Amino acid sequence: MDMSETGALLATLHGQMRQDEPMARHVSWRAGGVARVFYQPASVPDLCTFLRTRPADEAILFVGLGSNLLVRDGGFDGTVVFTHHALGGIRQEGGSQLRPTFHVGAGVPAPHLARYVAKHGGAGGEWMCGVPGTIGGALAMNAGCYGGETWNHVIAAETVDRNGNVRLRQPTEYDVGYRHVTLKSSGEEWFISGVFVFERGEEAPAMKRMRKLLSQRVASQPLNQPNAGSVFRNPPGDFAARLIETCALKGVNIGGAQVSPKHANFIVNTGNATAADIESLVDLVQTTVRLRTGVELVREVRIIGKARA
Repeated sequence: MDMSETGALLATLHGQMRQDEPMARHVSWRAGGVARVFYQPASVPDLCTFLRTRPADEAILFVGLGSNLLVRDGGFDGTVVFTHHALGGIRQEGGSQLRPTFHVGAGVPAPHLARYVAKHGGAGGEWMCGVPGTIGGALAMNAGCYGGETWNHVIAAETVDRNGNVRLRQPTEYDVGYRHVTLKSSGEEWFISGVFVFERGEEAPAMKRMRKLLSQRVASQPLNQPNAGSVFRNPPGDFAARLIETCALKGVNIGGAQVSPKHANFIVNTGNATAADIESLVDLVQTTVRLRTGVELVREVRIIGKARA
């Protein structure tokens, strides 16, 4: 595509575009550098048009609530597409009498889906009230908690590629595992929506279970401080938090970043942490656990961008 064609497409966009956007505003750690280009689409067609304007070699990152992400202090030299408040909407699609289905936009926070399902005759999605991200992020990493996992409920997913082509994908087209989702065919695609199925249920018991799960979450996690949820995946047959606590790392800090005294698998921003502080503490925890226990913890959070020079 030549410059004139790109310019003509840019003129038709209806979303919000900004340069050098501070990503600390958009990630739950409230730290980190800027994104060179930031775009919040007005709709799926608008997103497709925007993607067609981007250079083929440009890095593109889709971000929902930024609850699993850290952008290094030197920034991200690419484009961030912000889906929250953009790719929204939930609608019930029917399904069978025993298993209702729901079409959900990638920008919808997972707890919103949990409540919507409960209020519309579904059950089995209550665990999603504990997921601090959007449906797009949940689809991308098979998010889970309290015994539930995203892809146990997915019957279809809608994606978009760099050329703005939208496809309807089936679960059999992905390799899905614990906090892992990979498209079997080649190519770069991002989730824009999903179709989910749940069991039939009643609102009152589902809401009661969500209140119980949220009480557990408040009691066990440092929700009053900026964090990114679980930093490491649980190794087979064990818990990352137990290993970290065994290594006496609770409360350890680097700069403004601290291993939460409340939950060892959470790293919190105590008020003035840089992305470098957080990443250094992640590395320290990972190294200490490996040297003392022989277990190599795998990061659940994504760290991108370049360090500040």
